[in-house]
Amino acid sequence: MAPVALEKQDLVRDKDFMKAMHGTSSESTGGIKAMMGKNNAAQKEAVAEYFKHWDNNPTEETEGTRAARRAEYATLTRHYYNLATDLYEYGWGTSFHFSRFAYGESFRQSIARHEHYLAHMMGLREGMKVLDVGCGVGGPAREIAKFAGVDIVGINNNDYQIERATRYARKEGFTPKQMSFVKGDFCQLPFPDNSFDAVYAIEATVHAPSLEAVYSEICRVLKPGGVFGCYEWLMTHRFDESNAEHQAIRRGIELGDGISNMDTVDVALKAVEDSGFTLEHHEDLAERVDGDYAPWYWPIAGELRYASGIMDVITTLRMTKPARFVIHNLLGLAEKVYLIPSGTARTANALGVAADCLSEGGRQRLFTPMYLLVGRKKPVA
Repeated sequence: MAPVALEKQDLVRDKDFMKAMHGTSSESTGGIKAMMGKNNAAQKEAVAEYFKHWDNNPTEETEGTRAARRAEYATLTRHYYNLATDLYEYGWGTSFHFSRFAYGESFRQSIARHEHYLAHMMGLREGMKVLDVGCGVGGPAREIAKFAGVDIVGINNNDYQIERATRYARKEGFTPKQMSFVKGDFCQLPFPDNSFDAVYAIEATVHAPSLEAVYSEICRVLKPGGVFGCYEWLMTHRFDESNAEHQAIRRGIELGDGISNMDTVDVALKAVEDSGFTLEHHEDLAERVDGDYAPWYWPIAGELRYASGIMDVITTLRMTKPARFVIHNLLGLAEKVYLIPSGTARTANALGVAADCLSEGGRQRLFTPMYLLVGRKKPVA
């Protein structure tokens, strides 16, 4: 793949659009209540800007269509999270990632353990200054800060998520020194060289137009000898580019999850080393069988037999196809009577496509959301 031209940032435009679309909904409790506070015209614009990347190419995927998405990676990602954040919080919580499940472990416990495990593998220690790349609404940052005692800066290209992350952090008692959030493109990080002791990314750098572009920036802002830890979304060695079913699964994941270009394991491993890191550990955690009792995708597949307690049942019920059918139709009805802005149901339907493709990709072991990468920036010679 040729080097990707990075999208020019316009921070004022993005902030103005956030205010127009979201108003004061970042102060709400989230989920359905937040959805009701959007501006209809601004949401229509976000829907059009996001779905144009797939509407113009409904069945055929070419390198040209993928290149067009990569060229607008930042705008595509920003509008995706303008549309999907409230739905994520409603269905999943404030940590937007998957996890492994141990026997008897609840959904919330597994999410936290997954975050703790990354901090453990990176060797995070109290007093470190750490960058969270693609921080979402700050769920992992808050958990890792409590677990490891580190100070965290989160970088995010979506102003709405930054407002929500900041609100949650202050609500939980974090000071600005302990936790802050910055608007920016993670392929063009707004920090000087050698700024951080450690950097992590949890299922976020998949939104980059190329992994080398984002990993190189991460390496730049790390201090010499600093550590980078990542859970990466990747197509596995079983993925066959010439297989139409495999292509459809990847495309469905990309469509429903705001991804301009999802790469393979081999590409990721090369990108880490080409970006200036010494790769210390890499492993597909989805392949582990040491005591796991449930596949990582069971909640989005609606497999209730794995639920541990009433909250797991509630979370999983929302993901079953019958429940999704009902919820999506209710969202469509709510749009017609102007309770929520138009495009909400369409976004929910796209998330449903992604859930089906993620589950099938997991069953066939074509895709992993938890390829663990731990690299260390080479010390100064």
